[in-house]
Amino acid sequence: MEIFTVGGFDEVGKNMTVVKTGDDAIIFDAGVFLPAIVELQEQETEGTKQEYSEKKLRSIGAIPDDLLLDKFGLRDKVRAICLGHSHLDHIGAIPYMSYRYNAPVVGTPFTIEVLKKIMEEKTVPNPLRSVNPNSSFSIKGKSRNYTVDFINLTHSTIQTSMMALHTPEGVVLYANDFKLDNNPILGPPPNYELLKKIAKEGVKALIVDSLYSGVDRKTPSEKIARALLEEVMLTVKNENSALFVTTFSSHIARLKSIVDFGKKLNRQIYFMGRSMKKYVSSAIDVGMCPFQKDIQLVTYKKQLDSVFKRVDKNRENALVVCTGHQGEPGSIMDRLSRAKVPFNFRAGDNVIFSSKTIPSPANVANKEQMDKRLKKFGVRLFDNIHVSGHPGREDLRDLISLIQPQNIIPAHGSLMHLTPMVELAKEMGYKTGKECHLMQDGQRLKL
Repeated sequence: MEIFTVGGFDEVGKNMTVVKTGDDAIIFDAGVFLPAIVELQEQETEGTKQEYSEKKLRSIGAIPDDLLLDKFGLRDKVRAICLGHSHLDHIGAIPYMSYRYNAPVVGTPFTIEVLKKIMEEKTVPNPLRSVNPNSSFSIKGKSRNYTVDFINLTHSTIQTSMMALHTPEGVVLYANDFKLDNNPILGPPPNYELLKKIAKEGVKALIVDSLYSGVDRKTPSEKIARALLEEVMLTVKNENSALFVTTFSSHIARLKSIVDFGKKLNRQIYFMGRSMKKYVSSAIDVGMCPFQKDIQLVTYKKQLDSVFKRVDKNRENALVVCTGHQGEPGSIMDRLSRAKVPFNFRAGDNVIFSSKTIPSPANVANKEQMDKRLKKFGVRLFDNIHVSGHPGREDLRDLISLIQPQNIIPAHGSLMHLTPMVELAKEMGYKTGKECHLMQDGQRLKL
């Protein structure tokens, strides 16, 4: 067996791993590197919606360098592209790369629905296949067939899966982005029973999310974020004040909590921004949006302007949930902070960031500048009303104890993020370089 670490082993994002067994290869994830795209957007002239080309995105390192597979003669051996969940750093490169492979793109219904909306005008020749959580997909190889289990796990978006590729040489478990939340707000808890069953079969390699492997914690449940939101939204003085909340558009469970508390405040709830529309309408399409009837999705400029004028006059009766928690150029919160919409912040208005700033230089700078602009209006800011969607060191210890893999491959981060995972594996009796493999982008591991 050979494992190719194509992307996400030198940076946070751009995730892509390829497993070769016999004459067949399976791709896991194909994501974008979001900071590179944010920088590209900042160079655009205002008001223009850029159509990016594959060549442009490759030149700035925004998509995985899968030309590595051509070098090893694997391009024609790819039998399937399997996607773990709907975040852009895992699926965003599909519209630019998947045409290179004669293979279906497979994911849970929500993931595939989001992918369709991301592609919009950009069609791909690959068949798109939906697999329900806790179900399997059969892959036709050259001389044998394979099964991939989509095991339900929790994360900061719905229908996230660990993917278990069953091969004659053992199981490869792709566990990139998850948390062990036994009390999720939306959707079922992790399927530990299926993980135990796979462990008995024998896991040859675990490719694992190591982003917070150096943080001594168990990542708190989403119910903690819900409690934090409740504390701020329901106890902060907000009579005669505007109330804005910004969070990850893909975090449907978080959005549910925000809507629940918005209803308790008897406020009319508006969702604004292009990515809100994509993710929320995808959740509606797959029957996983319990707050569908409680919100108004606002996207077109005329609609936005009309709603902003209404909110400006009746600020105490509205809750605006919008994009821009990272200070992204052109997002709703960015435009609000620059007074580029027909709404005027006043002293005492409330802005809640139900998110953490992703620590890339572009994001940190954008968010700091946006906070300064908001504070000039006298706005009250509530930051980091959030819990992570990634496992801490103790979650990873629990997973490894449960799975007992023969080999561990830390993923989803730079050397700084991956090294503590190697140290944890060493603590648990794995030999560095023999059983725990510190990889970088563009490398090949023979097992």
